[in-house]
Amino acid sequence: MTASPSPILARPAPASGRTAASPASRPVPAVRRLAGRYRYDRRVGTWAWSPEMTALLGHARGGAQPCTELLVRSLHAGDRTRALEAIATACTSGLPFSLRVRLCNRAGMERTAVLIGEPEVDPGGTVSALEGLLVEVPPETHRPGTTPGQDDGDRVHALETEVAQLRTAMSSRAAIEQAKGILMLLTGCGDQVAFETLAHISSNCHRKVRDVAVAIAESACGRAPLPDDVRGMIRDICPPAPRMH
Repeated sequence: MTASPSPILARPAPASGRTAASPASRPVPAVRRLAGRYRYDRRVGTWAWSPEMTALLGHARGGAQPCTELLVRSLHAGDRTRALEAIATACTSGLPFSLRVRLCNRAGMERTAVLIGEPEVDPGGTVSALEGLLVEVPPETHRPGTTPGQDDGDRVHALETEVAQLRTAMSSRAAIEQAKGILMLLTGCGDQVAFETLAHISSNCHRKVRDVAVAIAESACGRAPLPDDVRGMIRDICPPAPRMH
């Protein structure tokens, strides 16, 4: 996966109330969380993931081909069954997941990470792909003047917020990709034109691109009718073919 780099999430350092230039008052460096992207295409049964994902799993670039076995083998033995079940359930139910896992390298060292998955559902309601992130959770030192419990609570809250933001972003991307595919089928246009069409509808209907995409996808799956304004825009873009007499 080389289309776009994976994010590196920076957690801001907590503000210090001290003003003296002493070691205790110096700002704590921001903790950087490495995040790797992956994609599993159910139609052909193949995996692809970013260089950051390869690094998190402890493999060399250009090494073994990404696959389910390679992913699971990089996890702690106690997390492998849970990870496989989460992936299998997402691929059949279409529901997203986030799972806390432990990564193990060849030396036996463990690191904590969060595995996030967002299914992509085709117009027929079948999960066609699973896309997600593996987010590193680096160890953190406790701040002066706080107890370990306080720091742990702040850390968990920050991580939950990051995961929620990542899942929202990935959900938006999945909906947009699905709507683009529908527009490409309707109009015979290419990927870029389909996105520009979504943006055009969004601008004229005063709706977010993601909301337009969700409306189109939900309508194509028969779950909900298109809003009148979106339907009118699509009718202008894709007028019905004239009937033959």
